[in-house]
Amino acid sequence: MGALLTGSQAYAGDGKLLATGAVTSIEGAGGGGIVPWATTASYAEKGEWGYTVNGNFADVDDFQLGVQSLNVTYGNRIEMSYAQQRLGLNTIGGDLQQQIYGLKVRLSGDLVYGDLPQISLGLQHKRNTTFALPQAVGAADDSGTDIYLSAAKAWLAGPFERTWVANLTLRATKANQLGLLGFGGDKNDDYEAMAEASLGMFVNRHWLIGAEYRQKPDNLGFAKEYDWRDIFVGWFPNKSVALVVAYVDLKSIAGLPDQTGAYASLQISF
Repeated sequence: MGALLTGSQAYAGDGKLLATGAVTSIEGAGGGGIVPWATTASYAEKGEWGYTVNGNFADVDDFQLGVQSLNVTYGNRIEMSYAQQRLGLNTIGGDLQQQIYGLKVRLSGDLVYGDLPQISLGLQHKRNTTFALPQAVGAADDSGTDIYLSAAKAWLAGPFERTWVANLTLRATKANQLGLLGFGGDKNDDYEAMAEASLGMFVNRHWLIGAEYRQKPDNLGFAKEYDWRDIFVGWFPNKSVALVVAYVDLKSIAGLPDQTGAYASLQISF
């Protein structure tokens, strides 16, 4: 969830504009709630270090997802992240857990300035630490690495005289339900290209509304995996705090239908 202000009134303060640090996704990378963006987390500019700590929580009909993560960025160029995910299995009991190590590098362009979008290349190495259940339902591996390319751009004087921000991410992945159900499976054990997108409009310089969509691979024969979507509201009171709440629609997970509910994310930046 990303850029900043309304109309053409920029709020820069020190360094990057308010909200250009975006928030933190459920996989630890800077960006939206379910989609990594080309933006780097924090407000670090050239020659500066930036840090964020983050908590994400989603509650749908049969599952609860909790994520704790941290980001280290340098010079609006490099982002390193770590996330710990825990998926509570409310219906059958127990949980699934995984660790995610992320790296993102800005290749070219800028989110706000110039004509070209900001373009970044990222990877996420994931390690499932509760592999017995994923293996039992057909997952091939307990670890895998996603590779993604993202492009993001903000328009300060967009439709309705508001600032708009958009991001498109293309991801190569073998992950089942982000990797919480392992990687690859009995139906498919090859990398597939998945599209992910976010679009937001700033009501004013502190409030952002928008939506996200994320394609998912379908590798396991025991249950079809569906694409995810959300509608969100983001609040950026200052450069230290970002809060997002959302309605999420995850369709069916592990054969359990109608997984809709609420999502919240809190990020503290240093």
